[in-house]
Amino acid sequence: MTTPAHPSAPALPAYDRTRLTPGIVHIGLGNFHRAHQAVYLDDLFALGEGHDWAIIGAGVRPADAAMRDALKAQDCLSTVIELDPTGRRARRIGAMIDFLPVERGNGALIAAMARPEIRIVSLTVTEGGYFMDSAGRLDTGAPDIQADAASPDAPETAFGAILAALKRRRAAGVPPFTVMSCDNLPGNGHVTQQVVVGLARLSDPDFATWVEANVAFPNGMVDRITPATGARERAMAAAFGLDDPVPVTCEPFRQWVLEDHFPAGRPALEKVGVVFTEQVHAYEAMKIRILNGGHAIIAYPGGLMDVDLVHEAMEEPLISAFLDKVEREEIIPIVPPVPDTDLHDYYAVIRERFANPEVADTVRRLCLDGSNRQPKFIVPSIRDNRAAGRLPLGLILESALWCRYCAGTSDAGTAIAPNDPNWGELTVRAQLAKDDPAVWLAMSEVYGDLGSDPEVVVAFAQALRALWAKGARAVLTDYLAG
Repeated sequence: MTTPAHPSAPALPAYDRTRLTPGIVHIGLGNFHRAHQAVYLDDLFALGEGHDWAIIGAGVRPADAAMRDALKAQDCLSTVIELDPTGRRARRIGAMIDFLPVERGNGALIAAMARPEIRIVSLTVTEGGYFMDSAGRLDTGAPDIQADAASPDAPETAFGAILAALKRRRAAGVPPFTVMSCDNLPGNGHVTQQVVVGLARLSDPDFATWVEANVAFPNGMVDRITPATGARERAMAAAFGLDDPVPVTCEPFRQWVLEDHFPAGRPALEKVGVVFTEQVHAYEAMKIRILNGGHAIIAYPGGLMDVDLVHEAMEEPLISAFLDKVEREEIIPIVPPVPDTDLHDYYAVIRERFANPEVADTVRRLCLDGSNRQPKFIVPSIRDNRAAGRLPLGLILESALWCRYCAGTSDAGTAIAPNDPNWGELTVRAQLAKDDPAVWLAMSEVYGDLGSDPEVVVAFAQALRALWAKGARAVLTDYLAG
């Protein structure tokens, strides 16, 4: 993985990795987990604490096998490069000590989670990986869910594997592990519980009742901007003397807020900056509305104006001013108070993070998966403004920008490659909405009953027609001029 004599090569972890023992199985070894949870644990281990909480990595998708091969070849070490504008810093994270085989039926994963020393099973399976329907319930018609319900002893999903392991533990008299979602979902613990219990009900209602009564699903808020890995990121690793095909780059900022609900025990993460609180929901609402909503606000005008990188979008005066106006007038005023936090100060930090040129995050990544993200990051803010008697024209314009983006071309006519799991359906609907904007708002799985709000319908139609007639640049100019 490295040439030892290279002058820039980051040192290996100072703690003795051979003395680590596992306490966590983590499913979903993408970049975010390796730049977030794994880093916090690495920091804790470096203090000489928590050495019985090492991670065993796992994946349930065929694509996870390539990550396993890459990490196993370098002793499960991950390269994490912090992209500070004042200088890049690389470190090698040693918190993971094994990566299970990726296989049909998930036998190795189930066996590992059934081991008594595993006290936490954590997840990063993306916002869209929870099989939730538009009403926020388990989508029992999803093929993968139906397959797991029919074959609970040979499951294909992470949730089915969790159930199979819990059933083995119960039969053996071993207390259940805690299930900890690290995905960017409102109420991620509640969501995970609904999916796991709902799946169990399809095959064993009595066991589902036991899971609901005995297994902990703490809520948590996670935050760190972590771009995808490509040639640029691999070249950064090489500059540090590392031959690593899967390095992780990330911003310096990170945050983790958790409910302290771990009946089987937990590592002392408060010693390395994790906040334990009963008010996770307040931090979560702040982050989802201000940061994730902010990402959407800059993403779609950026995409339509052929801006490639997020910091470049922040350098575009119209996009930057659009973000400021919507955040300060329509989002921050409806975000509930957060302990020991000034929301305007928090937003100022968000602006700095978005503008960090070292991160080189892409506008396309922020535009990804709008059909899952808009109902979580934008629509709730529209709804709260309406409940307060306000018509949030900026947020409605953001929604029209998303619709215009999904039509498949930028304002200059550049083709936009598919960028959503439902891209085909969205593109057809967006093109129909050019003549009948109400077609877009009729997506009840995204907008709920907002599509029948007359003022929202009129404002959306005006915004969308203006985008088609004049383009994003002119429409933002008009909006900012009042």
